[in-house]
Amino acid sequence: MLHIRISTPAAAALLAVVLLLATGGPVSEVAYGTAAPAAATEQSTDGRGSPYIATHLYFGTGRHQGKPPITDAEFMKFVADVVTPRFPSGLTLQEGRGQWRDKDGDINRERSYELTVLYPVKEARTRDGDIEYIRKLYCSMYELESVGRADVRAQASF
Repeated sequence: MLHIRISTPAAAALLAVVLLLATGGPVSEVAYGTAAPAAATEQSTDGRGSPYIATHLYFGTGRHQGKPPITDAEFMKFVADVVTPRFPSGLTLQEGRGQWRDKDGDINRERSYELTVLYPVKEARTRDGDIEYIRKLYCSMYELESVGRADVRAQASF
C-alpha cells in the first residue's frame, strides 16, 4: 500500500494536478471522445437513463468601449438563429447575474445567461464542434473576450 503525506494545501493541489495529468480527467476524456468507462457507454440498468454530457455555456451581455449591453431581443435572436439549429432537441436557458475578471484585471458584473444542452456521450466529439462554433461566433459578433464552458457527465432520460 502506498502512503503519501501531504503537509500543505499547496502540496495537496500539486498532487491533485499530477494525478489528473497522469490519469486524465473523466470529463475531458468523455467530452472529447478519447475514452469512456464501460459504464458510461452502456444503457443504465437501474432505469435512471443513459450516459449524457451536460454542457453549460455562460454568456455575458456587457460590452466594451462604451457600447450598450446586448439586449434580450439580440440574445434570443442569437439562440434562435445559431443555437437552436445545432441543438433542435432542446436546451435550457436561465437568466442570471455574472461576475468575472477581464484581461485587464477589472471585475465586471453583468446580466448573463446560462445555456445548458444535453447530448449522448457518443455524440461528444461532434457536439464539441457545434459548441465551439457557438462560443466563437458570440464573441466575434459582440466583440467579447469569452463565453464560459463547463462539461459535466450526467445520466438522463426523457
